[in-house]
Amino acid sequence: MSADRPAGVGPAPGPAPSTNGRRRRGGGGRREQPVVPDAKFESYYGRPVVKASPWKPDIPTYFFTGGLAAGSSLLAAGADLTGRPALRRVSRVSALASVGVSLYTLVHDLGRPSRALNMLRVIKPTSPMSLGTWSLTAFGPAAGVAAVAELAPTLERRLPEPLRWVARLLGRSARPAGLAAAAVAPMVGTYTGVLIADTATPTWHEGQRELPYIFAASAATAAGGLGMIAAPVAEAGPARRMAAIGAAVDLAAEYRMETSLGIVAETLHEGRAGRLMKASKVLTAAGAVGGIVLGRRSRIAAMASGAALVAGSVCTKFGIFEAGQASAQDPRYTVVPQRQRMERGGSHGAVST
Repeated sequence: MSADRPAGVGPAPGPAPSTNGRRRRGGGGRREQPVVPDAKFESYYGRPVVKASPWKPDIPTYFFTGGLAAGSSLLAAGADLTGRPALRRVSRVSALASVGVSLYTLVHDLGRPSRALNMLRVIKPTSPMSLGTWSLTAFGPAAGVAAVAELAPTLERRLPEPLRWVARLLGRSARPAGLAAAAVAPMVGTYTGVLIADTATPTWHEGQRELPYIFAASAATAAGGLGMIAAPVAEAGPARRMAAIGAAVDLAAEYRMETSLGIVAETLHEGRAGRLMKASKVLTAAGAVGGIVLGRRSRIAAMASGAALVAGSVCTKFGIFEAGQASAQDPRYTVVPQRQRMERGGSHGAVST
C-alpha cells in the first residue's frame, strides 16, 4: 500500500474508460486500446458447439440420384405426352436406375435394410424424413413399371401366345405409371433440401429458404443434361429447356443464399466446399449456354453440354454437403448468427416499447 494513501482507501482512480469499452493511453491524441481482448471462439473442451452429422458420401450421392430420378420422371412424362419416344425411353430408364441407386445409398448409410423399413411404420406430415420416405415408396414402383413397360413390345413378340396378355397389360400401364411417378417427383426432388435445412448445422439451417429451390433446380439441370446426352437432338428440345431453366434458377438461388448467409457464407467459398461450388457454377453456366446455343445443331455439343450440366449438379450437391459439415466444425458459424439474431430481436423490442 502506498505510504501517502490512508488505509481503507481504494486505489487512486486512473483514466476513466470510454463509453465504447476502450481505455485511453496517457497523453492527448493517442490511440485507444481495447480493455477486453478480441473474443476467440472456442468451444467447451475443444469440442464443436454443433455436432457434425455422421453422414458419409452416401448421402450427397443420395441427394443427387434422388433429384435425377425426380427430374427424369417429369421429363419422361412430358416426352410421353408430346410424342418423343426416344426421350421418353431414356428418361424412364434413368428415373428407375437413379431411384435404385438412391435407395441403395440410403440403406447403406443406415446400415441395415430394417432401419429403412422402420421409417414406414408411421407417417408424420411435419417430418421431412417421413414424407420423403413415403414419397420414395410411392415413386419407386411407379417409375419401375413405367421403365419396364418400355420392354412391352419386345416381350409381346417373344412370349408364348398364352402369356402375351402380360406384355399388353404392361404396355397399357406405362402412361398411368409414368404420370403417377411424375406427380410424386416434386416431393422426391426437394424434400432432401428441406430435410437438411431442418437440422442445426449452420450452413444448412441458415440457407433454409434457398435450399429447396437449389435442390429442385439442380434436379432439373441433371435430368435435362442426361436427356441431352442420351436422346437425339431432334427430340431433346424439352431436355434443353428444362436444363436451361434449372440452371438459371440454380445459379440465382445459390447467389441469393451466398449473399444472405452473412459470415456462414464463408463455408461456401473455402476449402473443398468452395472448390466444388465454384466448379458447379462454371459447369452449370457453360452447360446451359452450350445447350442453348449449340445443342440444337450438334450432337457432340449437346452431349458435352449435357455432361457439364450433370457434373455441375453433382458438384452442387456435394459442395452444399461439404459446406454444412465444415460449418459444424467452427463455433463462429453457430455463435455469430445467434448473437446477430438476439441483437435484432432486442432492437425490435426496444423500438416497439
